[in-house]
Amino acid sequence: MVGAGTAVSQTLSRGLRVLEELAAAPRGLSVDEAAAALGVHRSIAYRLLRTLEHHRLAERDEGGRYRPGIGLAVLSRGVLPDLRAAAERVLEQVVEEVGMTAFVVVARGSECVTLASVEPRHHGASLAQRPGTVHPLAAGAPGLALQAAGAAGSSARAAEVEVVRRQGWAVSHDEVVPGLRSVAVPVPAHLGEPCALAVVHLDGENAPPQPLVDRLTRAAVQLARALGA
Repeated sequence: MVGAGTAVSQTLSRGLRVLEELAAAPRGLSVDEAAAALGVHRSIAYRLLRTLEHHRLAERDEGGRYRPGIGLAVLSRGVLPDLRAAAERVLEQVVEEVGMTAFVVVARGSECVTLASVEPRHHGASLAQRPGTVHPLAAGAPGLALQAAGAAGSSARAAEVEVVRRQGWAVSHDEVVPGLRSVAVPVPAHLGEPCALAVVHLDGENAPPQPLVDRLTRAAVQLARALGA
């Protein structure tokens, strides 16, 4: 994390914040919404968004709303490429069987970051968990599973992390997004990179925990073997 006394570029910082806001907005952002999120004048938000659009890091729909652009996918290919490629293959198999959005997370500082995700293709409306999605490491089953896998986290939930480490899985609901439940399992560290595999579904869905846990556990072992762990 950048310290308070560290010299930073305000313009670059604002541009990166816009990307973070876009990633967190399922419906995209208008120029006015981006300006409000950043606390800047509309003209500044407009210039930032147009610059990102020029570099294909953001794209504008017919209604004038901005969303993450295809250029981000190109940039992201270099982030843990071995883990990402192996994870996508494993996730596709999990999604085909359980019909839920599945994803792999890694830890960065105090945050839980989605590295790869796969959504169901033939199960109606699905829940999106886009690569790059971030939430606090101390919240939700994925964060607990990451800490159980070796990621340094807050001591506030140390007892829960120990339970996850012992039983091999974590469950949470309403912690990150209201109305959603998540089940996650730790994946053995690959080259010192703790990761976890998880699914997310509506809280009211009929999802027997044990069969789901068993499937995720097998997937975690498969992913670990693919990575040579």
